[in-house]
Order: sequence, then structure tokens, then C-alpha cells
Amino acid sequence: MRQTPSGGAGSGAAPDSRLLSIGRVLGLLRDEFPEITISKIRFLEAEGLVEPRRTPSGYRKFSPDDVERLARVLRMQRDHYLPLKVIREQLDALERGERPDVPAPGRARDLLDGVLDPGDADPAPARTDRAGLLAGAGVEERDLAEWESYGLISPLEDGSYGPDAVTIAGILGEIGRFGLEPRHLRVMKAAADREAGLVEQVVSPLRRHRNPQTRAHAESTARELATLSLRLHAALVQSSLGVRLR
Repeated sequence: MRQTPSGGAGSGAAPDSRLLSIGRVLGLLRDEFPEITISKIRFLEAEGLVEPRRTPSGYRKFSPDDVERLARVLRMQRDHYLPLKVIREQLDALERGERPDVPAPGRARDLLDGVLDPGDADPAPARTDRAGLLAGAGVEERDLAEWESYGLISPLEDGSYGPDAVTIAGILGEIGRFGLEPRHLRVMKAAADREAGLVEQVVSPLRRHRNPQTRAHAESTARELATLSLRLHAALVQSSLGVRLR
């Protein structure tokens, strides 16, 4: 039986009169988490962190315990910077009647942290279909269609999406919360294309070389240059913001 965040066992299924729509849940959570969105709630559901009921017509209905569970997940993300995998392990331990140690509050990540450094993140699948992209990034179909119309995300020739698509879609969704629209982000796409072109100029002669070792060196050179390019870009943005905010 799933436990409430306070540690006591739930008292069974909530009566229908206490079940809440996803819009009502959004309103309740926004007092503490102003940046929460319906897409975020759906994403947490897709990740198995909350399991609302479904009406015969398919609408989600959340119990008070579901709302408390969502709040706990969001606090762990906000206060401890925990990945979803660790949060799920914490919640599973609570359901088993254990009292897991919650990691001490972390720090906000510096702009340069994690650039091309996935750390302990699970490797992205080589390809995914449209439904997998939407579920993995926790975004809406209309958002994906708009991003595609501006060239921010593009499907492969067979209609699938490459390993970076879920990451890009997730970041675009996060940026959108600040009011930046896809048309505003074309400059970032253009800059990325120019940086990729610069790296390609350096490694292209190496890739055409007859020696297999030289061709292999081209790939490692491309990765190294890409990392340095991203770190330089992040450092320049951070420096510019620092100057403007002083």
C-alpha cells in the first residue's frame, strides 16, 4: 500500500468527491511551485512517480495522497537537486515502511556544470518515435509541431528522432516557461549550426584520410572541439550576464 508523505499508510481509495482534476491539482501546487505545468505533472506520471485514477473517458483524477506525493517529488527536485531515479527509490523505500536518509540540500548548478557531461544519467536511446519523444520530454504535440516549424527539432528521414531530440525538447519546454517563444530561439539554432560548421572544417580533412587511426582521431577531435565550444559559449554567456547584472 502506498504511504502518504507523512509516513502513515493511506486509508484506501479516496471517495470520488475528493478526487481532483489535473487543472485543480495544478492550482493547488502552484502556490508552492509557481513554475509547475500540466506537462510536468503528466511527465511525472509517465515516469511512474504518481498514479492517478482514470475515468471511463480517460480523464485523470488525483486523490489527496497523489497531490501530497507530487509535492514531495517537487520538493526533492527543488531542495535536493535529486534525479528522478533517486526520488523514485526514496518513495519506494517509504512504501516499504523504511525511513530513507534524504541527501543534504545540494547547490544550484553553475552555468558551466554538466556541459556535455551526462554523469549518471541513463544513456539516451539511439532513436525514438514521436510518441516516445513527447512522453520522454513531457511536452505537448502542439509544442513539438511549433518547434519543428522553426527548425529547432527535426525528424530523421524515416520519421524517427535521434538521441538528442528528447534532451532538446525538454530544454525547449523549460525555456518556454519564461515566455521565450520558438521564434526567439532561432538565433540559438543558427549559432549552433555555425559552431558545428566550424568544428566540421577542422575535422573534415581528417575524416577523409586513408589511415583508419587518423579517421578515428577525427571523431575524438570533433567531440573535444564540441565540448570546448559549448564551454566557451556558456562562459561567454555567464560573463555577459555577470557584467549586465552588476
